[in-house]
Amino acid sequence: LEFEAINVYMSQSRWRAPLVSVASAVFPESKKRGDITPQSSLLGGSDIVSSLPLQVSLYFNVWFSPAWLVTSLYMLGFKFSSLGFHYQVILITVFIVMALVEVVRLYLGYVGNLQEKVPELAGFWLLTLVIQFPLLLFLLFNTAAIVLPLERGVHSPMLVFFLAEILLGYWAIRTMVRAQAAKFHLMQFDEIQDTQSETHSKRD
Repeated sequence: LEFEAINVYMSQSRWRAPLVSVASAVFPESKKRGDITPQSSLLGGSDIVSSLPLQVSLYFNVWFSPAWLVTSLYMLGFKFSSLGFHYQVILITVFIVMALVEVVRLYLGYVGNLQEKVPELAGFWLLTLVIQFPLLLFLLFNTAAIVLPLERGVHSPMLVFFLAEILLGYWAIRTMVRAQAAKFHLMQFDEIQDTQSETHSKRD
């Protein structure tokens, strides 16, 4: 059991390492805070810094995404024969990428926001900004891909979700990083006080 636990921990460390790098690059304050664990966070206070607006957006996004994907694929099949070969390949690739990324993105958003994990939340924010948002703009505004009215009807709410989550996600990460940095500095101060108290007691 101990060997399996070590393997799980090592695998989690490998996939979290790129997320930690992203969080450090986008939010420099995270470099100063150290690694705040759930146990150590309790020592620095129990204030909840998860974003309620972001969680509401994620909740409705989770329910809307399957309907968006099914409707988009149905519309793709409806207009598929009217598209050129290169657009057929491009659109199939875009939907495959977006479907896979959306699952990972929403998972990271839920875990990062509810459990107050900066690397996961940074990964969610990055996937939204760099992959999902540009691809959705391509689907919504590229007239050469024959954008049907129903497609505009389902892509537009998805665009609103992405815009809201980009803004709310950025604000949530900044708030979370600052809160964890404050907890980290508070713990350091408590450790210094404990060390001084032990030194005085030994002298006495």
